[in-house]
Amino acid sequence: MRHIDFENITGFDWDEGNEFKNWVKHKVSVAECEEVFFNEPFFTYVDEKHSLKEDRYFVLGQTDQKRHLFIVFTIRKTLIRVISARDMNKNERKIYEKLKKDTTI
Repeated sequence: MRHIDFENITGFDWDEGNEFKNWVKHKVSVAECEEVFFNEPFFTYVDEKHSLKEDRYFVLGQTDQKRHLFIVFTIRKTLIRVISARDMNKNERKIYEKLKKDTTI
Protein backbone atom coordinates (compact mmCIF):
# COMPACT_ATOMS: atom_id res chain seq x y z
CA MET A 1 0.00 0.00 0.00
CA ARG A 2 1.28 3.47 -0.89
CA HIS A 3 1.63 5.94 1.94
CA ILE A 4 0.52 9.55 1.60
CA ASP A 5 2.92 11.98 3.22
CA PHE A 6 0.59 14.85 4.07
CA GLU A 7 3.46 16.79 5.64
CA ASN A 8 4.74 17.56 2.13
CA ILE A 9 1.35 18.80 0.87
CA THR A 10 1.34 22.57 0.37
CA GLY A 11 -2.23 23.15 -0.79
CA PHE A 12 -4.87 22.32 -3.33
CA ASP A 13 -4.98 22.38 -7.14
CA TRP A 14 -8.25 23.88 -8.41
CA ASP A 15 -9.05 25.01 -11.92
CA GLU A 16 -12.25 25.81 -13.78
CA GLY A 17 -12.62 22.18 -14.77
CA ASN A 18 -12.75 20.79 -11.24
CA GLU A 19 -13.68 23.83 -9.16
CA PHE A 20 -17.42 23.74 -9.82
CA LYS A 21 -18.25 20.22 -10.98
CA ASN A 22 -18.69 18.84 -7.45
CA TRP A 23 -21.05 21.70 -6.64
CA VAL A 24 -23.10 21.10 -9.78
CA LYS A 25 -23.26 17.31 -9.32
CA HIS A 26 -23.39 16.90 -5.53
CA LYS A 27 -23.68 20.39 -3.95
CA VAL A 28 -20.21 20.03 -2.37
CA SER A 29 -18.24 23.28 -2.27
CA VAL A 30 -14.49 23.74 -2.69
CA ALA A 31 -14.28 24.88 0.94
CA GLU A 32 -16.01 21.71 2.15
CA CYS A 33 -13.60 19.54 0.16
CA GLU A 34 -10.62 21.27 1.73
CA GLU A 35 -12.08 21.12 5.26
CA VAL A 36 -12.14 17.32 5.18
CA PHE A 37 -8.33 17.24 5.07
CA PHE A 38 -8.06 19.46 8.16
CA ASN A 39 -10.69 17.79 10.34
CA GLU A 40 -9.56 14.70 12.18
CA PRO A 41 -10.13 11.94 11.95
CA PHE A 42 -10.09 11.34 8.25
CA PHE A 43 -9.14 8.07 6.59
CA THR A 44 -7.37 7.73 3.24
CA TYR A 45 -7.03 4.72 1.00
CA VAL A 46 -5.46 3.92 -2.35
CA ASP A 47 -8.01 3.60 -5.14
CA GLU A 48 -6.29 0.69 -6.89
CA LYS A 49 -9.07 0.24 -9.43
CA HIS A 50 -8.70 3.79 -10.78
CA SER A 51 -4.94 4.27 -10.41
CA LEU A 52 -3.98 3.33 -13.95
CA LYS A 53 -2.58 6.66 -15.24
CA GLU A 54 -1.79 8.24 -11.87
CA ASP A 55 -2.16 7.25 -8.23
CA ARG A 56 -5.66 7.97 -6.99
CA TYR A 57 -6.89 7.93 -3.44
CA PHE A 58 -10.12 8.38 -1.59
CA VAL A 59 -10.79 9.89 1.78
CA LEU A 60 -13.61 9.48 4.25
CA GLY A 61 -13.98 12.54 6.45
CA GLN A 62 -16.17 15.37 7.63
CA THR A 63 -16.52 19.09 7.12
CA ASP A 64 -16.63 21.78 9.79
CA GLN A 65 -20.42 21.36 9.78
CA LYS A 66 -20.06 17.57 10.31
CA ARG A 67 -21.11 16.72 6.75
CA HIS A 68 -19.68 13.30 5.93
CA LEU A 69 -17.92 13.28 2.55
CA PHE A 70 -16.31 10.72 0.26
CA ILE A 71 -13.64 12.42 -1.85
CA VAL A 72 -11.54 10.97 -4.66
CA PHE A 73 -8.26 12.80 -5.21
CA THR A 74 -4.77 12.61 -6.61
CA ILE A 75 -1.58 14.35 -5.63
CA ARG A 76 0.28 16.41 -8.19
CA LYS A 77 3.70 17.41 -6.92
CA THR A 78 2.74 18.86 -3.53
CA LEU A 79 -0.91 19.69 -4.25
CA ILE A 80 -4.11 17.76 -3.62
CA ARG A 81 -6.31 17.72 -6.71
CA VAL A 82 -9.88 16.73 -5.94
CA ILE A 83 -11.41 14.61 -8.68
CA SER A 84 -14.85 14.09 -7.17
CA ALA A 85 -16.66 14.70 -3.90
CA ARG A 86 -20.04 13.57 -2.63
CA ASP A 87 -21.86 12.66 0.55
CA MET A 88 -20.89 9.28 1.97
CA ASN A 89 -23.35 6.53 1.26
CA LYS A 90 -24.82 4.49 4.11
CA ASN A 91 -22.10 1.82 3.99
CA GLU A 92 -19.24 4.35 3.82
CA ARG A 93 -20.67 6.27 6.76
CA LYS A 94 -20.93 3.05 8.77
CA ILE A 95 -17.26 2.28 7.99
CA TYR A 96 -16.24 5.84 8.89
CA GLU A 97 -18.05 5.74 12.22
CA LYS A 98 -16.45 2.39 13.10
CA LEU A 99 -12.97 3.65 12.18
CA LYS A 100 -13.57 6.84 14.14
CA LYS A 101 -14.63 4.84 17.20
CA ASP A 102 -11.58 2.58 16.94
CA THR A 103 -9.11 5.46 16.43
CA THR A 104 -7.42 7.52 19.09
CA ILE A 105 -6.29 10.95 17.98
